Amino acid sequence: MSFVFFGEVMLRLTPSQPHALLVASDSLSVDFAGAEANVAANLSHLGHDCNMVSVFPNNLIGDKAISVMSKYGISTEGCSRDEHRIGTYFIELGYSVRPTKVVYDRADSSFAALSAASFNWDSILNNASTLFVGGITLALSEQCRLATLEAVKTAKRRGVKVVFDMNFRRSLWDNWQDANRYFSEILEYTDLVFGNAGVMSDVFSFTFNSSDSALESTKASMEILANQFDVDIAFTVRQQSDASSNILQAVYKPSSGDKYQVSAEVRVGVLDRLGTGDAFAAGMLHGLAKYSDLQQAIDFANAAFALSHTQYGDQNLCSETDILSIAQGNTSGYVIR
Repeated sequence: MSFVFFGEVMLRLTPSQPHALLVASDSLSVDFAGAEANVAANLSHLGHDCNMVSVFPNNLIGDKAISVMSKYGISTEGCSRDEHRIGTYFIELGYSVRPTKVVYDRADSSFAALSAASFNWDSILNNASTLFVGGITLALSEQCRLATLEAVKTAKRRGVKVVFDMNFRRSLWDNWQDANRYFSEILEYTDLVFGNAGVMSDVFSFTFNSSDSALESTKASMEILANQFDVDIAFTVRQQSDASSNILQAVYKPSSGDKYQVSAEVRVGVLDRLGTGDAFAAGMLHGLAKYSDLQQAIDFANAAFALSHTQYGDQNLCSETDILSIAQGNTSGYVIR
């Protein structure tokens, strides 16, 4: 399948010593990532044709970001350059009772300052099977929102599948009502949506029932979305005892019919939470493309989701064989010789 991704690629800075405090760190590890780029890297690693549409600064940092995308096998032919700056985020990885913290420094970035009129979406989407967009892009600027809307409208007109990841970052929005309005606008053109009960609470006023399990709450939140929009829905379920230990599960609901496909639970130790939802999205897209059995697809997606927690960095570079092994229940972590 040929995927087109529209979103910002940022400079990722993390203390060189894993789980160290930012305030106590004298050196930082450098990488480049972003929600859409992470999904692209993961899908490219699994053998898919992935094309990034973004804007990079016309300087050495922009050169490096583009080279990293190429390293992951992502085409950057649809990207442009300007004289602004690259968006940056700092990560302090949590441990045990100490949460992970993310600090954004992305105002006036090249991507946020893009011109919506500069994208020829008919040309960009030529020969594409799927367009992938995310909620973070909608928060960055009015021009980003307009470009995303034009992209999904063009995709719908051309018969290109639209995938929308409802990434919601509280620190990027002035109020949840704007997120609700913009998300709903994109959902009108969406074929498959990714999310979780948390984003449904933050953006669509979903109220948790204290007596419901995490899985029951997730299903209930998916029903709200299914009642408003004609979309396939894939949600993650996370039970978190602390920053270092999670129990993960995933649910898929096609737009046709009321049946839910629910994965088995996987308990994981957490090295790095950043990019794990992106690993789930890539796993689901790969599973839907390759496996006719929806149960196998959701199990594969949850296994990719789980394995991503065991690696440092935003990209999940585990092989399909490794992911399938976890999906089949091989979670003991025994040495393989």
